[in-house]
Amino acid sequence: MVMMSELPLGPLPDVPEATSDPEALIAFEGRIARGERIEPGDWMPADYRRQLTRLIQQHANSELMGALPEGMWIPFAPSFKRKLALIAKVQDEVGHALYLYRAAETLGKPRTQMIEELLNGTSKYSNVFNYPAETWGDIAMIGWLIDGAAVVNQTIMATGSYGPYARALKRITYEEAFHLKQGYDVTVALATGTQLQRDMAQEAFNRWWWPTMMFFGPPDKQSVHTGILHRWGVKPKSNDEQRQEFLRKFVPKMIELGFDIPDKDLRKDPQTGDWIITQPDWDEFKRVINGDGPMNKERLALRRLIYDESSWLRTALDRHVPLPAAA
Repeated sequence: MVMMSELPLGPLPDVPEATSDPEALIAFEGRIARGERIEPGDWMPADYRRQLTRLIQQHANSELMGALPEGMWIPFAPSFKRKLALIAKVQDEVGHALYLYRAAETLGKPRTQMIEELLNGTSKYSNVFNYPAETWGDIAMIGWLIDGAAVVNQTIMATGSYGPYARALKRITYEEAFHLKQGYDVTVALATGTQLQRDMAQEAFNRWWWPTMMFFGPPDKQSVHTGILHRWGVKPKSNDEQRQEFLRKFVPKMIELGFDIPDKDLRKDPQTGDWIITQPDWDEFKRVINGDGPMNKERLALRRLIYDESSWLRTALDRHVPLPAAA
């Protein structure tokens, strides 16, 4: 268990809004170019603070919401070993949300406000957590494909320019690597099991392929935020570069395990080594991100229920009076 004092984050500062200052901006971008880390008390452009807050908040939301699809399968895990692993994984995901909300707080936005925005639907989270987990095969694919995509993304983002976010991601990535191994182990067990298990794995693989391709966001030419995030070192690699890194690592494993990849036009460019994919339905991506996915309403309703049912604990903590120190 990680204590709050052990979180790899800086203090929560009283941060004024940065004003337009050309000389300060030149100095700031010079620090970025030299690979220096920006810390909470440092001068930063207002748009850097705004973009970072949006990004980290959405990432925190995604970790919190990501615990729900797998959490629903804990009672139905096929063995005690699988149940224990899934419980630990779900607990980790909630802990990751805590790290990230704390990182976002260093930019001046209260965690209570971020939670309220998640629950009322005004703050977004990853598209992949609005799809159903219908079988145990879905748990395999979430652990292998989605956590695999997350490891690629977070390993890259952990080299970014904002200190508290980078340090939180470094710790999160250690745990996500175990989640990936857990998901791969379940996937291998199904892919090499009975015909029924192989069919279950393939059916889940078919449904998660396209959401996984959407995980990294729209192509660079369509992305609204990638340019400025790359310029200021928050996002060292673009959406398309991250997607390619995932494909290069995972497509050979998919083929080795005998999965029939739903994208029939998937092919490798012999000169660049890039995988050429059929573009997903980006209109669907936008609908899901904006609240009109298969499970948006159900997942948010469950998260609100959990929040309401735990109100007694928040009240107790708010009213807690520390005991006097021992003599």
